[in-house]
Amino acid sequence: MLDQIIQFFSFSDPNVRFVVSGTMILGAGSALVGVFSFLRKRSLVGDAIAHSILPGICLAFIVSGSKDPLWLLLGAIVTGWISLILIDLITKHSKIKSDAAIGLVLSVFFGFGILLLTSIQHSGNAAQSGLDKFLFGKAASMQPDDVKIFGTVTFILILVVIAFFKEFKLLSFNADYAATIGLPVRFLELTLSTITVLAVAVGIQAVGVVLMAALLITPAAGARFWTHNLFYLSVIAMFFGAVSGLIGSLVSFVAPAMPTGPWIVIALTMLTLISILIAPGKGILARVFLQVRNQRKILRENILKRFYHLSENSAESRNSYTSKKLSLDIKTNNKDVLGMLKKLRRDKLVLHQDNEWLITDEGFRAGARIVKLHRLWELYLNTKLRMPADHVHNDAEAIEHIITPEIEAMLEMELQHPELDPHSRKIPYEKNLKP
Repeated sequence: MLDQIIQFFSFSDPNVRFVVSGTMILGAGSALVGVFSFLRKRSLVGDAIAHSILPGICLAFIVSGSKDPLWLLLGAIVTGWISLILIDLITKHSKIKSDAAIGLVLSVFFGFGILLLTSIQHSGNAAQSGLDKFLFGKAASMQPDDVKIFGTVTFILILVVIAFFKEFKLLSFNADYAATIGLPVRFLELTLSTITVLAVAVGIQAVGVVLMAALLITPAAGARFWTHNLFYLSVIAMFFGAVSGLIGSLVSFVAPAMPTGPWIVIALTMLTLISILIAPGKGILARVFLQVRNQRKILRENILKRFYHLSENSAESRNSYTSKKLSLDIKTNNKDVLGMLKKLRRDKLVLHQDNEWLITDEGFRAGARIVKLHRLWELYLNTKLRMPADHVHNDAEAIEHIITPEIEAMLEMELQHPELDPHSRKIPYEKNLKP
């Protein structure tokens, strides 16, 4: 297998070069257009176009009598466009919702395509051999002419997206605002629909009618986990589409029994699953890590706040306490509290002596600040939002951990540096803390 992989990446075989270049071009072009379908929440439209293209391919073959890629592409574009028009007409002039209209057009066109394909296969025309591969893709049998056509179409798609990038961006996120500021929304939608049809028409060469929606939408879905920037989203989606084309070609070369198109979709799925798992910020692992970090931050601040409350209610400002004593009123077990106390000791916020814990000056100031934020927020809710004093504690308990120094300063200014909270407890300012 290693020898086959080395041979594949040497690209000495002309067929390998055609297949790899063709699938990577198709994957990148489809992914770029799919980004806008994904953002506009029109993912199923790509699936409808893909299935509606089949009768166009069959009719183009019947008219031309050959499998000339240009004729087939032209027929695919025509029926793909008709399907979009029908979806819009059904949605606008009937009570049928868009999802039902998409399903209706998809099933009717696909059924008509299967009918034409069956008729062609029984016609005795020898040229029809291989036409059925459009159902599942025929990436492994790409020819130089195919690659040239696909490359040209993909180049056109990229040029159109670059030319109207800002307009497509606004259309995808806020079409109403685009219309308000005078953008030709109808023209932009027409242009975007046209390049979507083009992308689907060339993409089915790689993965076929059945799997085309995956090639159009999956790269954008995976890329969305890595960035909020539309430009980077488009680049990452194109990268996913191209890499999946390379992987699908590699698998079918190493294991000839494996079809290229389905493996392209499997590769795309794996890239998307990896993105869902490890992408920074939005991935599952990143969210779990953030949740754990926030829980530790809350426990840390609650322990420091507990020290302050105990010293506030004691004649002595700095008594020492057991971990069990500190665990009271903190919604966690003694083991977690003990573990956090050890971390606080490493940070020199508490000291450990005679099996008890004593807070340092720095730790005391940190605990006092948390109490201060809690009581300022309680007072704000009570005086500004007119919430009863006995209803503000839980809200303040949640918000105290996320109040920034900027918000803290605004609260002090808004409340005019108050001395007492709604429960007549003293608000601890650092300047008033005992050394």
